[in-house]
Amino acid sequence: MNNNYVIIMAGGIGSRFWPMSQVDFPKQFHDVLGTGKTLIQQTVKRFKTICPNENIYVLTNTRYAGLVKEQVPEIPEENILLEPVMRNTAPCIAYATFKIGQKNPEAKMIVSPADHLVEDVQRFVSDINLAIERTSETDNLVTLGIKPHRPDTGYGYIHFDNSSSEGKVRKVNAFTEKPPYAKAVKFLKSGDYYWNSGIFIWSYKNILRELNASLPDVSRVFEEGMGFYNTPKEQSFIDENYGKCQNISIDYGVMEKSHHVEMIMTDFGWSDLGTWGSLYEHLNHDQNKNAIVGKNVSVFDSTNNIIRNSTDKMMIIRGLDDFIVVDTKQALLICPKAEEQEIKQMVAKSKE
Repeated sequence: MNNNYVIIMAGGIGSRFWPMSQVDFPKQFHDVLGTGKTLIQQTVKRFKTICPNENIYVLTNTRYAGLVKEQVPEIPEENILLEPVMRNTAPCIAYATFKIGQKNPEAKMIVSPADHLVEDVQRFVSDINLAIERTSETDNLVTLGIKPHRPDTGYGYIHFDNSSSEGKVRKVNAFTEKPPYAKAVKFLKSGDYYWNSGIFIWSYKNILRELNASLPDVSRVFEEGMGFYNTPKEQSFIDENYGKCQNISIDYGVMEKSHHVEMIMTDFGWSDLGTWGSLYEHLNHDQNKNAIVGKNVSVFDSTNNIIRNSTDKMMIIRGLDDFIVVDTKQALLICPKAEEQEIKQMVAKSKE
């Protein structure tokens, strides 16, 4: 019996990727890299060497059920867990934990977002397998820490103990949210901070212990459903009770409180693809460092831009430097890359 299970979180709306990412069709269901596969399809594919399809679960909002079934039909329908309301990552992970744990108390679980980039898949799989080994050897929760290449203010950081180690494994001292630039520079210079990948690996018994200790109210909600999971009554129970959960991330709710967390040091070409700027780094560039996705695009006297044309219209650009230009059927975005963190607020303000 394969005790490895994968939990893929695919319920976010990717608001910083507007206008390509919309509430009804968010970024995890787009081929943002122009590879012919959407982000969720790529994510499922790289986990197929870890466990069989029947051990892969996708957590998503009810409105995206059809998109998940369409894009990853190899995932059994009963493995698509539908959240009736958005409550952040801790409740959805708790839901999957109780459902899988009822089926297999010996489960080892890998939790991953659906919309991240992994360039070196072989190294990624190797690190995941190492993390799974650690869950068998220790009582710890394990996360993958990514070696930072720049003082990025868009990522969370992990402060780890560099005084002792077991190969690539380090004890985690603390998690730090997205820092200001000056602090990010200090983190890099110190050598004992890595980026937080948001990818977690643990055993059922260990994450259950931590959920009970740190989020007892959330844990109780799903414990009451132990007689309903993997039965026809499961969705009715979730629809009725999911909204009772606190809106909280697994980082805040569990990882930052636990004293049993360790990190595997790695660097497999990772990005959370959280913004257009982060996507720019992973696309092919022309001789003027413009990254262009789509057809019918002509660029003159322009440099360092990311340009995406999702329509059949002709797009002509001249005289832009370091801009984001995205055209879809619904909307057009033209914004300096330096101001991309404001896209979410600008869209909200435009709708007032």
